[in-house]
Amino acid sequence: MENWHLPITIVPGLGLLILSTSNLMVTLSNEISGMIENSNKKSITARKLKQLRLLNMAMVFFYVAVALLLISAVINGLYEVGKTSLYTSVLAIVFALIGLISLIVYSFRAVTIRQNQFKSKLD
Repeated sequence: MENWHLPITIVPGLGLLILSTSNLMVTLSNEISGMIENSNKKSITARKLKQLRLLNMAMVFFYVAVALLLISAVINGLYEVGKTSLYTSVLAIVFALIGLISLIVYSFRAVTIRQNQFKSKLD
């Protein structure tokens, strides 16, 4: 019961990741809207739509991680359930890592898509 607050210390970092990812989603959504209205580059638009789905998936993993961390803190603070709180915290960290891996994949793909856009404009 003395360390019930430890899982909550990770939540602000995840909150910042959620904020930056949601900003990426808004920017990408606006870019896709502009591409749909002004361009007939359907292949790049389709790739950007996949990117949007990847960002959404990362957001879901971050949300689940935050929820699990909060549940872990409550379990640890109110009940003596053994290692349940620890397992919940570890599961939350796994979800956060999956979200981070999704963002890494997004970043690599975003650079490739942007390079393809620039090349197509030069041609």
